[in-house]
Order: sequence, then C-alpha cells, then structure tokens
Amino acid sequence: MNWSTTLQQPRSWLVAIGAGLIAIHLTLTWRSDNIDVLGASFLFWGAAAFLLRERAKHLNLQSDLFSSLVGLGILTIVLLKSISISEYDIFLRVSPFLSAFGLALLASGFKGLKQYWQELLILSLISISTGLLLGIYDITPVTAKFSALLLWYMGFPVQRDGVLVQLPTGSIEVYSGCSGYGTMIQILGIAILFLFMFPTTLKQKILLPLIAITLGFVVNGVRVALMGLLVAYSTREAFEYWHYGDGSLVFSILGVFIFGLICWFFILRTPPDKEDSQQC
Repeated sequence: MNWSTTLQQPRSWLVAIGAGLIAIHLTLTWRSDNIDVLGASFLFWGAAAFLLRERAKHLNLQSDLFSSLVGLGILTIVLLKSISISEYDIFLRVSPFLSAFGLALLASGFKGLKQYWQELLILSLISISTGLLLGIYDITPVTAKFSALLLWYMGFPVQRDGVLVQLPTGSIEVYSGCSGYGTMIQILGIAILFLFMFPTTLKQKILLPLIAITLGFVVNGVRVALMGLLVAYSTREAFEYWHYGDGSLVFSILGVFIFGLICWFFILRTPPDKEDSQQC
C-alpha cells in the first residue's frame, strides 16, 4: 500500500475523522456507566458504519466551501463539548447524530445529504431518551400491570397498586427507567436496519417495526416480573446482578435474538417476490 498516496485522498481523511469521532464517543459513553446508551451506541454506530461501507464506492464526495465550514463548525462544537464531559451527559445521546451530520456536510455538502439519510436516521435513534418518551406518554403503569399479570398467570399471589407490584414477601416499584422504552428503541433500530439491508414487502415494512416495539415491551415486562420474584424469594445480590449487573444485558440480547429468529423464519427463509418487494 502506498501510504503517501492514500493519505492524500479525501476519503481516507474522512474515514479517519469518523473513526476518531466514534472512538471518542464510545469512550465517553463507557466512562459514563450508562448501559442503555452504551449498548445503543455500539449497535447503531456499527450499523451506520456497515451501511456506509456497503455503499462507499457509490458516494458522491463533492462538497462546497459553505457546507465544509458548517460541517467543520459542528465537528468543532462536538469535540469541544466532549472535552468537558466527565460523567453522563445528555449530549452523549445527540453527539452521534451531530457528528454524522457534520461529517456528511464535510464530505458531500448540503446537496449530498440525501445519500446519508439511512445512517442519520439510525444514529438519531440514540438521541431518543426514555425521559423524552415518558414526557410524551408514560407507559410505566402499563408495564407494571403487564408484569403483575404475568406473575398472576404463573400462579403467584400478586397485587398491583399503580406502579407498585406486591408479593407476600416483597414488592418492587417500577420506575421510569424500567418502563421498557430503552429495549423497544433498541429492537426498533434492529428492525430499521433490517429493512435497509433486505428487500421486504409493504406489509412487512409496516409489521416489522410494530413487532419490534411489541417484543421490546414484552421482554422488558418479563424482566420486571423476574425482578419482583427475586425481591420476594431470592437474595439482594441476585436482584442487583439482574437489575444493575451483567444480568441486565441478558434481556436486551434475548430481545434481539428473538427478533432475529422472527426475521429469519418469516422473511429470510421465504424471500418476497421481486415485483412486490423493495429496499428502503
């Protein structure tokens, strides 16, 4: 490889800048100890990079002076703000979209932004916080009701009072962080990525996001029901492991795995006719 020639190509500099921005964001998110944002960041950064790599040879990399200056300005703001972050900050949610937007302007200008709409949409999902969605509609009581219903069907003497799920030997209060929005957004992102990568029918384009949101809610409801059982019939250490520790990641992985199986058995194994299908 001729490194001197490679370093003179704009594409190489754009890749280097993008890789640096990703590394900075993931490092800061890791230090913030926010598992939801970290998991979503790894997932959606990887998805955006994969989509770009698939279309790299077909991208039009022609920007103008104004677009380049705006893009550099946005990236400068992202870098300066990143320097001052020492713990979790809401900026960690919006910086991936801002970084991608600034980099897209630097690469292709405002006229070429439409080339990157898929990547920008994927990264914008990180910006959607649980607090924002709860401000629109609070599903926490619904989550508590669903979890209590699961326990009742399993034969446990459970009662519910608002967001409080009570068992004879213990109870849990379903806080906003356990509402399920985080898992729903994560699996929804997988669904959108799937629609970008594989040909699907109009019916599948409508059903897949709905299935993803429903599955995320159900998986989280099962997790909350398990928390109730652990509080009532197990040790505090077991509860903390499944609530705060590595065990909390199992349900996110489980949700993604189940959704992957749904896509495999109902879509990939029986691909739609070319006349009825198209990629997003």
